[in-house]
Amino acid sequence: MAAVARGRCLPRAWLCRWGPDSPLSPERQPGDPRNPRLALCSRRAGQGCGRHYRAALCAELKQPLAIEEVASRPVRPHETLWQIPERVPLREAATLPVSYGTAVLALEHRAHTRPGETVLVTAAAGATGLAVIDVATNVLHAQVIAAAGSDEKCKLAMQKGAQSVVNYSRGSLKEAVRTLVGSAGVNVAIDTVGGDVFLEALRSLAWEGRIVVVGFAGGTIASVPANLLLLKNVSAMGLYWSRYKEQNFPVFSRTLSSALQYCQQGRIQPHIGAVFKLEEVNDAFLHVIQRKSTGKVLISLK
Repeated sequence: MAAVARGRCLPRAWLCRWGPDSPLSPERQPGDPRNPRLALCSRRAGQGCGRHYRAALCAELKQPLAIEEVASRPVRPHETLWQIPERVPLREAATLPVSYGTAVLALEHRAHTRPGETVLVTAAAGATGLAVIDVATNVLHAQVIAAAGSDEKCKLAMQKGAQSVVNYSRGSLKEAVRTLVGSAGVNVAIDTVGGDVFLEALRSLAWEGRIVVVGFAGGTIASVPANLLLLKNVSAMGLYWSRYKEQNFPVFSRTLSSALQYCQQGRIQPHIGAVFKLEEVNDAFLHVIQRKSTGKVLISLK
């Protein structure tokens, strides 16, 4: 969800519309400067990040909106802007930064997921989890086992393309996965929960399997037993999507470009779980904190 929390601006991406009078001069604007364009704007938050504008990732704007209205200073350089194709609705575009950027980077760049491989994803009904299901199933043609904490969330994951589901609130994740795929295990695991769920996902890996850590939604950071890495020659790796902007911008840029392309082509179908008005931002936070959310939660200016 896009919002301001504890003095930090989250996330570091916004939807922007610019026109001829915006800080991006006409000669730097892609396309015809007389035709206002929509773009995904991604950058580290600067001064004044407590402004309420930054709660908005989704805005169905009828009139051009200058970049100053959503950022405390002009966004430069222009390569941190991604034009939203005409076929991509703004609300769907708002789901792509962070969740789909993470999914693409985890599956393609870190885990090198191949067609036909089995992917296990935890917290499968969350924004990142559903994005992983979407990309793994519809782009990479992998088989997905979705793990979530309730039957309702498992049902949603199944509707979004997972081939199998596991409710890990009912028992051992490892044993449930073993029942589904046998002793061979899964090729790739994408974990956003941490703690015991991470450890069971790690133990569910196949020979030369790969597990990617993308978060600790459960609140516990597990220690990795090195012997588990050794016995099956598996790999455990981390992923912090926004760090790629500073450390490897071409890779960072490619993930958003790929997500926009997949969306334009109709290969992915982002799931919007709820949309709140800007004045309802506190309710939106409660919705997420109380674990009622599924998919992406958006804040709308309208």
